[in-house]
Amino acid sequence: MTLFDSPAFEGHEGVHSFFDEKTGLKTIIAVHSTARGPAAGGCRMWPYASAEAALEDALRLSRAMSYKNAMADLELGGGKAVIIGDSRTMKTPALFEAFGRAVDALGGRYWTAEDVGVSPSDLASARKQTRFVAGLEGHPAASGDPSPVTAEGIFRGVRLSVRRALKRDLDGVTVAIQGVGHVGGFLAEKLHAAGAKLILTDVNEAALAAVAERTGAQIVAPGEIFDTEADVFAPCALGGAINQETLPRLRAKVVAGGANNQLADPEIGRALFEMGVLYAPDYVINGGGIINVAGEIRALERGEAFDPSWVDAKLVKLTQTLEEVLDRAIAEGRPTHEVANEMAKARIAQAAAEKLAA
Repeated sequence: MTLFDSPAFEGHEGVHSFFDEKTGLKTIIAVHSTARGPAAGGCRMWPYASAEAALEDALRLSRAMSYKNAMADLELGGGKAVIIGDSRTMKTPALFEAFGRAVDALGGRYWTAEDVGVSPSDLASARKQTRFVAGLEGHPAASGDPSPVTAEGIFRGVRLSVRRALKRDLDGVTVAIQGVGHVGGFLAEKLHAAGAKLILTDVNEAALAAVAERTGAQIVAPGEIFDTEADVFAPCALGGAINQETLPRLRAKVVAGGANNQLADPEIGRALFEMGVLYAPDYVINGGGIINVAGEIRALERGEAFDPSWVDAKLVKLTQTLEEVLDRAIAEGRPTHEVANEMAKARIAQAAAEKLAA
């Protein structure tokens, strides 16, 4: 299959590959759309099995960022960077400086930020070679760690989804969380504070034990999380958690979590709908982090200080957008992911038309 034949390509404006022999950097930067503004999305470092797998991930994540930024009502398009390599053994400051040069070569069409396998210190190295980096500390426009804001948006989305599907609040509701890293850990604490009962899993046993101790949660093995008796399943690890193998095992009536690309394919979303499971589209519910990053980009471009109130207002609107998706899905008798995709595409198309007419 060629690049243009890939189902994930879907009209990408640009797909850029960079190699730096000295540092071993192999990176792909996918720019899906700049209709609403410069493309923005994090940089992920992962030991992909092949360049084809890395490309497919970059394309899917980039497209999801276009949809996410549109649904969060941000003046940003969608992009994503992936670095092929093991973040535990291959990271060096020089490699990320080379990555910074790659970002800078795009001339501002893409802003990068933190994602899986990449830390703020890595991005500080990249920042030495380009200004198009968000998510750093030490300047007035700094937005700080986006994870708590992401978790807050997901928490509000879970609460809304539970009210819609179960006609109750979170107190006493059982939530199974897959992945308790930065976002999943903060989400667990918020849900615990709201009275939810938690079942947790993660491949990082130390992080898992720490979050469970703080929240009184039950721990299960990673492969067992799909079989738990829970009201809500919250995928907060890598994508594709809900697939043909795991779908029949789910007991939850709500799927709402922080992972990107939670559905292995669109047909999974329709299957959830037919099972009577309410699915909160991932790129709608987990948009808090990019809102936080957008607040930093906005401040940097204006030469102003970071404005938390702007972020708070966008978070409120994000929950209202999720509510609109759920309302339309009920009124039209359609899966929520189809409704959300349609809304996101319409917002991007409208911005593209206005840009062309300007």
